[in-house]
Amino acid sequence: MSARNFHPVSVDIIHQEHEHLSAVIQGMLYFVRSIKQGGPVPDLKVFRAMLYYIAEYPEKVHHPKEDQYLFAKIKQRTHQLDVELDALIEQHTSGEVLVHRLQDALLQYEFQGHTAFDKFYDLVEQYAKFYYAHMRKEEDVIMPVARQVLFVDDWQEVDAAFMENRERLDDSGERYRYEQLFSLIVNISPSPIGVADPL
Repeated sequence: MSARNFHPVSVDIIHQEHEHLSAVIQGMLYFVRSIKQGGPVPDLKVFRAMLYYIAEYPEKVHHPKEDQYLFAKIKQRTHQLDVELDALIEQHTSGEVLVHRLQDALLQYEFQGHTAFDKFYDLVEQYAKFYYAHMRKEEDVIMPVARQVLFVDDWQEVDAAFMENRERLDDSGERYRYEQLFSLIVNISPSPIGVADPL
């Protein structure tokens, strides 16, 4: 059955998760750019919380659903996106490596001070550029084709897998933990990223 008028819940979940990840990355950019311009250095727990979120959430929650369910289902229906999907799956691994490099650079900055800042700044900018391009590819290239080639039955399978994943996270308390962490990041980040007083 055609999915022309069917709205998959999995698409909403992916968009919401992209928005959360974008907000956290934008927060990191705000802080490093402010420091670069001579602004005050925030409590480094801000960076640690942000890095913990982008290290944990994509790897344990976001990417597995995309790779195992949505991308796999698209490949069953069409080969026109095989190159793009393989690249995105590879980028999921590359992103994990970049996050580890960011964590190491933050540790160096924490202990070595301003002499180690430029490396951390460059890696934040690099990661932001990388991940924003990754999300744009998913939303601007992959999703429109998925809406064209997947049938309602396909979307129902993908939606069921996404919801089962969410239920597992709920049962274990993991989703609540991630939501708490995201709320913490928003609360300790200044406007327009969060609700804390501006630097």
